[in-house]
Amino acid sequence: MTNSENGTRHDEGVEQKTETAGAADDTAAPGWGGGAAAADAERLAALETENAELKDRVLRAAADMENLRRRTEREIRDARQFAVAGFARDMLGVSDNLSRALQAVPAEVRDGADSGFKSLVEGVEMTARSMLSALESHGVRKLEPKGQRFDPNFHQAMFEVPNAEIPANTVVEVVQDGYAIGERVLRPALVGVSKGGPKAPVEPASAGADEATRDA
Repeated sequence: MTNSENGTRHDEGVEQKTETAGAADDTAAPGWGGGAAAADAERLAALETENAELKDRVLRAAADMENLRRRTEREIRDARQFAVAGFARDMLGVSDNLSRALQAVPAEVRDGADSGFKSLVEGVEMTARSMLSALESHGVRKLEPKGQRFDPNFHQAMFEVPNAEIPANTVVEVVQDGYAIGERVLRPALVGVSKGGPKAPVEPASAGADEATRDA
């Protein structure tokens, strides 16, 4: 075999190896591209999951902050009300004394009194009104129980009044005014309640609760 033939065969072998390597590269390329796409998809899914978790945490934190704000406002409001409650309760005693002093002066005595005495009575009345106005400005409100159904949370029954025409347990007379601050009772109203009359109608809310109990 001549050198020329050997060279030709060598060149053909090199070309065959090159083509084989190229074909192998062409075959491997699609597989490599598919693996990269799958990795990207997994990475994207992981990022979306992490984003959803972070969003949920932010929403929960915002809800917690809102609940904290409302609770703080309520506690501050309650603290203010309770702080003034003791003082307001003492002032109610002073207001009662002023009212008793005015009630002790008969109308005929007031009408026939001189200008100095009338001025004194008017001054006491103004003082009583100013005191109640100041208490109201701090959230103290007067209870108006007359004609309402007796409520042991706000009223204290002192006596019963027989009356067949008025529903039983209705407040018919107020002996001493009651006061509350917010939902806190400073002093229950001392009242007289009716007895012997028809039963008071059941309130709709109570009726609904009874029906729910029966259905259960």
